[in-house]
Amino acid sequence: MIPRAALSKTLRHFSSSTRACVHISHIGKTPIPIPPNVTITQSQTSLQVKGPLGTTSVPLESYMKLDYPQENVLTIAVEDAEVKKQRSMWGLTRTLINNAVVGMTEGFTVPIYLVGVGYRAALEDDPRGTTNGGNGQRLNMKLGHSHNVYVPIPAHIKADVPSPTKIMLFCTDKHLLGLFAARIRKWRPPEPYKGKGIFIGDEQIRIKSVKKK
Repeated sequence: MIPRAALSKTLRHFSSSTRACVHISHIGKTPIPIPPNVTITQSQTSLQVKGPLGTTSVPLESYMKLDYPQENVLTIAVEDAEVKKQRSMWGLTRTLINNAVVGMTEGFTVPIYLVGVGYRAALEDDPRGTTNGGNGQRLNMKLGHSHNVYVPIPAHIKADVPSPTKIMLFCTDKHLLGLFAARIRKWRPPEPYKGKGIFIGDEQIRIKSVKKK
């Protein structure tokens, strides 16, 4: 039989009072540094970011609150963090604004690697010119098909081929850059048995072993 003094130590005590639960977005609460050469103009529905590389805008919800605690620092908050919609848009809006600031000052660059025997890429003039919204250039790739693959480069993308198996893409919009890189990768996705294909950035795949009968 357990003594009363020892019993009080073994039992867990629970409090009946309610605790205040405050939801905070760890991404949304992070301040955004604003370079001196960037101009930000806020309206009721959007935030315009103007920098050396151009101008872009980020949509804003009505419950978003922007503040400047310091001269070149921007913070974002919402009216009620307990609302799931506002909490999810909090971090998303902060990421979009940060990407807009980086895109208008430095831009985004992504490398694409062609891994495989005979895989080659070359940058050449597009015979169709800029009629379909391109910048007048296209990628000519050999990816193991019976024919060459031609991919026109959009007007907002700058491409360079420093080596036959490496493609460098540059854009001020991170989202559009990722879409075009995925469009190139779609022609020969990496396969897990020989490790051949088109790789974006530091993408890696796990090699599978062939089942032998």
